Amino acid sequence: MQIHTLDKAAIINELQFGNGINRAVHAGRRADFALILSMFSDDVRDNTPVEKIDEVEITDDLLRKRFELSEPQQLRSDSDSYATSAVQSDAFHKAGLPSAKLNHYLKPEVLAYLPEETFDLPEEVYHNLSGHQRRSLAEKQPRNLMPADLYNQLVVAQRNFQIQAQV
Repeated sequence: MQIHTLDKAAIINELQFGNGINRAVHAGRRADFALILSMFSDDVRDNTPVEKIDEVEITDDLLRKRFELSEPQQLRSDSDSYATSAVQSDAFHKAGLPSAKLNHYLKPEVLAYLPEETFDLPEEVYHNLSGHQRRSLAEKQPRNLMPADLYNQLVVAQRNFQIQAQV
């Protein structure tokens, strides 16, 4: 699926528009102002500096090893799950329900057959996400936290816009 060009723009705040939002307000262009505001990210973590907290990670695998539990039933389908379902279906048709149950207990069938490349979401939910949310799902690495000198960057950006306006 192709992601739209506006989704890749990653517009976070008004600094990326320069003084276009200011001009829209002073000129009374409500449509331009509304369009610019609608393109901003609605994720508060994009606009606010956040400190990273280190946590001790306790994973499901560590707990399974500690308590000697078997592997869990798969939740989502993959390429092998269709063959497993076919084997269980064939066992049901040939030998009945007890054979199908035995096959299921030996190798459990997946719980859900979801579409691929939608980040484990149903298609209708994935297509309902905004561009910013799809972008954050597609990021492989966690994004960097906002810099601590944000105020200084804002002042430098304002001075640059003032210099450009005078030239």
